[in-house]
Amino acid sequence: MNLRRSLTLLAAAIALGGTAMSIVYGTREGLLTALLLLVIGAPVLTSSHLLVRHRARLGSLSWQLGAGVAVPIALALLGIELIALLLFLSAHDAFTMGLLLASVGTLATYAAWFLTSRVTRDIAAVRDTVTAVGQGDRGRRVELDSGDELGELATEVNRMTEELARADREREAMERARRDLLAAISHDLRTPLSSMRLLTEAFRDGFVDQSTLEQASFHLRSLENLIDDLFELSRIEAGDVGWRFEPVALQELIEETVEGLRSRARTAGVQLTSSVRADTPPVHASPEKLQRVLFNLVDNALEHTPEGGTITVEAAGAGDEVAVTVADTGGGIAPGEQARVFEPFFRGGPDASRPRNGAGLGLPICRAIVQAHGGEIELTDTPAGTRVRFTLPV
Repeated sequence: MNLRRSLTLLAAAIALGGTAMSIVYGTREGLLTALLLLVIGAPVLTSSHLLVRHRARLGSLSWQLGAGVAVPIALALLGIELIALLLFLSAHDAFTMGLLLASVGTLATYAAWFLTSRVTRDIAAVRDTVTAVGQGDRGRRVELDSGDELGELATEVNRMTEELARADREREAMERARRDLLAAISHDLRTPLSSMRLLTEAFRDGFVDQSTLEQASFHLRSLENLIDDLFELSRIEAGDVGWRFEPVALQELIEETVEGLRSRARTAGVQLTSSVRADTPPVHASPEKLQRVLFNLVDNALEHTPEGGTITVEAAGAGDEVAVTVADTGGGIAPGEQARVFEPFFRGGPDASRPRNGAGLGLPICRAIVQAHGGEIELTDTPAGTRVRFTLPV
């Protein structure tokens, strides 16, 4: 294809030059001009194709570009000089023209080299940056002052490096989360298993009473709940949700949840109330999973609200979604821990590594369920206590 294009270009140059000379000076001069253009043009194009075919033998890109410019120019000037010697009667004129052509050729070659040296320098900068990034240097960037294709390539290389750096940070964060998760699971499994081992030894030694049986039952339930929560969280995050979605009236669901926990709230000396605006539209949800979210949030609020405090569950329409809020007057969450409350096994406080009344999976499960419904859950500002707000599409 390239050879055909070159031959077409040479034929066009010969035809145009010969035709122009024929019009001005006659057919004979036109044919002579066409012949001279063929004599000059054929070696130039031939050398260009030979250089392209064997450019790997020339070595570096600088040598390839230099030869690609210098050889065709030299051949063209040599052809013109030979023709001048044949056509000019005066040797002085032919010599003068030869000097002019040599000077022009030298200047043209230098100009071409100067330009290609800048191009090869930019290419080398891109190459060095890509090599450094490939070796792990994510802070390396290509600094070019050109707006051409090399400048666009440098921009893409920089963008790729930023994406790699971001992916590295995410991978490191995931690795830390994996290690923390394994450590938390191991910790939460070790305590009930150690207790079960001691209780088994008590059974073996004949120390069996009602208290021992209650402790064994308690630790078995703890293990069962932990495994169930882990299984449910992993299924939801993997997108394995075969739930039945239907229009759900929030007022009925919220009142049912509040009534189910009112006895516990009364025992703890906490006032538990709910408020749902009358114009709150139904949401498209799984009623069982949505009630699990409400139960987890209210149960968590009861864990952290002291005697005499209050817990309020509210719901209201907000455009094309419904916002549900669970607010308490407990001790609140430290600002430095608010971004982590939805992480698995995170329980906060100075004794974050100690098991308390749960495994720290309640809020992560709430987030997974809400997001599976197409909503969002977050902590919102409140003067005192904790305020959790989640939204669901109408």
